[in-house]
Amino acid sequence: MVRRKTSVGITTGVKTWMVVSSETGEQRLEDVGKHSLMRRTGLPARDLRVLDPMLSHPSSILVRERAILVNLEHLKGIITSTEVLMINSSNPFFLLFLQDLLTRLTHQPPSPMSNDMNPGYEAKPPAMCGSEDSSQNVSHVKISEEVKADSPKMAPIAPKQLPFEFRALETFIESACRCLESETSRLEEEAYPALDELTSQLCTLNLERVRHIKSRLVALSGRVQKVADELEHLLDDDKDLAEMYLTEKLNASLLDQASLKEEYNSESEDTDQSDESNSEKYDKFPGLKLNVEELEMLLEAYFAQTNGILQRLFSLSEYVDDTEDYINMMLDDKRNELLQATIIFNTLNMILNAGIVVVGLFGMNIQIELFNGKPRQFWATTGGTFGGCILLFFVFFWWGKKKYLLSIDRE
Repeated sequence: MVRRKTSVGITTGVKTWMVVSSETGEQRLEDVGKHSLMRRTGLPARDLRVLDPMLSHPSSILVRERAILVNLEHLKGIITSTEVLMINSSNPFFLLFLQDLLTRLTHQPPSPMSNDMNPGYEAKPPAMCGSEDSSQNVSHVKISEEVKADSPKMAPIAPKQLPFEFRALETFIESACRCLESETSRLEEEAYPALDELTSQLCTLNLERVRHIKSRLVALSGRVQKVADELEHLLDDDKDLAEMYLTEKLNASLLDQASLKEEYNSESEDTDQSDESNSEKYDKFPGLKLNVEELEMLLEAYFAQTNGILQRLFSLSEYVDDTEDYINMMLDDKRNELLQATIIFNTLNMILNAGIVVVGLFGMNIQIELFNGKPRQFWATTGGTFGGCILLFFVFFWWGKKKYLLSIDRE
């Protein structure tokens, strides 16, 4: 029976999902099948493959009609207007993200960004004890009473809060940026001392450490660049930004259905309205496409943060390149010293060979008058041979310095 359950679970694609509700903010584990998830979120099977933990996909944020699919670093989830579905994981960053998400959903403070977007809202300081503060408060109350008297129908406007899907999306992006920034800081702590040690002591161990650090730097730069590209793509497309207002789209569709039931009674008109495309429906609500400032401000903040991380990685990459150039200069200098030493030893070898040729000539079995001479003639010949070799060495040495083959003068 156990094997049968396992095989059925594999064939139907049942996975354990962490579900967070927008109404209560509670978390629960659910075993959801692939087809059930498609009906629940309206996502096609192709998009669900992005969330498969067994497959490797780059970071992406896909906006669909009823859901937002998020695949950022260690986080894989689906955001709808009523809940967030995530693949359960034991990653420490995922547990921290889940805690932040629950905190953000259950204790949502007034958003200053939303207050700036609301023209009728003005932040007021609390009343303080004292003559000057109390007089200011009294005058402020009088002004507000006059405004209320002039417009009695005006009601106090409460600070606007972000929709559920934006709060969840912000938590996803913030957790991904926190993970990337943590890895960047850890890489910087390892890279700069290793590079400085390499410049002071050139050895195989230090070279291997720097090579490993550079490979990590390239991989991390690509991941950060992909997240920045996804945010930039969303900021450049107002249509995708408008499609991300899932709550407003849901409310608009409910209002549209109610108005259709009231206004259109004939079956033909109902059929025409039911065949209307999704884009035509949302054209009736221009606010869904035009009122994207708060979402743009939200994404621009994290886009600036990713650009900051990229700048830090770029600075580290430049430092690595400068270190590589310095190491190459050191290696070239050592190579030049070896070449100079090779030239000197080859010159000495050639001069010694010339002396050996002279000795070989005198060692021939022939009779000449020099062999019958006095001992001083032998020492004179020997001294002349050595002196000639030394003179040839200095001549070659002078010629090498003149042709800049032997530049051994150092400061």
